[in-house]
Amino acid sequence: MSGFFELAAVADPAAVPDAVAAVLGITQQPGKSVGESVASALEGRSRLLVFDNCEHVVDSVADLVAAILAASATVKVLATSREGIGVADELFWRVPSLDVGAAVELFVERAQSMVSDTLADEATAVEDVCRRLDGIPLAIELAASRMASMTAGEVRDRLDDRFRLLVGSRRGLERHQTLRHAVAWSYDLLDDAEKTVLERCSVFAGGFDLKSACAIAGFDGSDEYAILDLLDALVRKSLLIAERSTGRTRFSMLETIRQFAEEQLVAGGAATEVRAAHARHFAGRETGIMALWDSPRQREAYTWFTVELANLRTAFRWAADQGDLDGAAAIATYAGWLGYLVENYEPIAWAEELIAPARAVDHPRLAALYAMASQCCTTGRIDEAVGYSDAGQMAMHSGSGEVLYGQGLLGGSYVYIGQPERAVEWCRIQLARSPDTQVLTRVSLVLTLAIAGCADEAMAAANGLIDAAEATRNPHALAFALFAEGFAFRDAETHRARDALRQSLVIAQDSGNRSDESHLATTLCQLEARYGDPFAALEYVTLAIRNYHDSGNTP
Repeated sequence: MSGFFELAAVADPAAVPDAVAAVLGITQQPGKSVGESVASALEGRSRLLVFDNCEHVVDSVADLVAAILAASATVKVLATSREGIGVADELFWRVPSLDVGAAVELFVERAQSMVSDTLADEATAVEDVCRRLDGIPLAIELAASRMASMTAGEVRDRLDDRFRLLVGSRRGLERHQTLRHAVAWSYDLLDDAEKTVLERCSVFAGGFDLKSACAIAGFDGSDEYAILDLLDALVRKSLLIAERSTGRTRFSMLETIRQFAEEQLVAGGAATEVRAAHARHFAGRETGIMALWDSPRQREAYTWFTVELANLRTAFRWAADQGDLDGAAAIATYAGWLGYLVENYEPIAWAEELIAPARAVDHPRLAALYAMASQCCTTGRIDEAVGYSDAGQMAMHSGSGEVLYGQGLLGGSYVYIGQPERAVEWCRIQLARSPDTQVLTRVSLVLTLAIAGCADEAMAAANGLIDAAEATRNPHALAFALFAEGFAFRDAETHRARDALRQSLVIAQDSGNRSDESHLATTLCQLEARYGDPFAALEYVTLAIRNYHDSGNTP
């Protein structure tokens, strides 16, 4: 035998035992509470009891269930709630969102109750709707109900305003009538501190870690453990998702939850302050992330960039739109450098956008912005890249800041127009300013000398370069130095060149540097084709083509 108890309409926690007793037909026994009477009546019986929608009365449900289980070892309880009810021996099963296939099936099934069309012509739009609605069954059903008067494409195009769009039947539970009601039901059950954290974390794009949450949710003034407790509570209440697959916890929200929380943030008047804090935080990550990059743990910096790209994009956009040139320029330069080395060229456009306002105030990062912008040569915009290189060099000569990362970038575009000697000249000027500290500039000099046909000078300049690079303990510096040696000696000492290039490729791949990997694969292809194994050459050129194709590097 079983009993089903729908608790959504039970507003008073104290009334839970009465609601259960009424369904089971149990009357209060003399000298016992209603809960004790229910437990006593179930003693020794074998029953399945289903408590549905417990989240708003969870403590009362927990007390009653504990009493029932203490009185009977044969009763089984299934409780549905956004969080566990917290009784001994409780087993959790989190109900996941529907995968795309199941969501599409549900959408089509519900839509065909409205229209007779097969929706085959709109398969892509239907899949888009299901993905953007996070596979939430209620949201899928409400979206499908719109098919009586809309196409799937029209539904998809209005999902940015999903809380007004997804309104369904007025029958049944109130919170099932609209998507807003469904989300508000869970939100309203949070305490004030939980609401604040959820709202503030809605500004993140693509998730966040504990450090970022502390900076945004607590504005760096809250105890880390206090924020962690609130995040833990939101995970338990199914409003945050905790992902642990990388060995470090990363939090995220379903987009539907994030949009609702962001609405509350705006309504409360705190959105500007929180978005500014988000932008400051990611601008401020520069020192720590670049220190990580300039170490044997370089791969972690590239991983961080890839994981946080959506947040970097959002932070840059806010800072740029609000006129925070310092913050926007910091993000554009360090993200531009990391992006260049993993062959993600999006931040190049950020740097280009800032050049005019930076030039207007002679900003100290002007030369660095020119350097990053000059990498538009990777996307085929050679003339613009040369212009940025020329302007960047003039900015450095006139004292408008330094190029913090990759000074050689300001000369790289000259190679594309067949003028490597200009790149050689630029490298020599930089080395004359500070000859003992610029390993990467020395590498660039060796490479550009070799490209310019000055083989003897290139080999002479390579003397001691690998030792200097090893001393930095920077994988890119070492891989780049080995690349330069291999490139310089590729005709004079083939075996030496091949060994250096192969060793460099291993370092580049181990450290996650796709830019180095691509250049090395190209050079090894040429070397193997000319002096070695043509099948190895084919493997190298395949790797290079794949990388350049995936990154959009047309030259």
